[in-house]
Amino acid sequence: MKVESWLFLGGVFFFLPVAIVYGIMTKWNEPVGVLATFMLVGMTLMVGWYLLHTSRRVGARPEDRVDGDIHENAGTIGLFAPWSWWPLILGTGAAVGFLGLAVGFWVLYIGVGFTIIGLVGWVYEFSRGNHAH
Repeated sequence: MKVESWLFLGGVFFFLPVAIVYGIMTKWNEPVGVLATFMLVGMTLMVGWYLLHTSRRVGARPEDRVDGDIHENAGTIGLFAPWSWWPLILGTGAAVGFLGLAVGFWVLYIGVGFTIIGLVGWVYEFSRGNHAH
């Protein structure tokens, strides 16, 4: 994970001068672009710090070591829902909710309803039906 963390932390040294040069070129009159590029610096810093902190806590993975073998990473990597439709419902609810901020608050309430249904369905997906544990 150290390679990934230094890759993200190295992005800070690229995006920070880009943000400053962008601000100077626009004479700091375009607040959205300047703010977005400085937020990009902050996000790459946060992700890089998290990955560096996690790599120190977890230790070296087989792909981080020079003497690592393929068989060391064999086995179950994680638990993934085989054909889940709940992320689509959750994303639709979020999209309708953000549309409601632009169009009207009555649309926001519909989006919140879809979001709650999608979130509850996704959380309890493995508690009932074919994939129950």
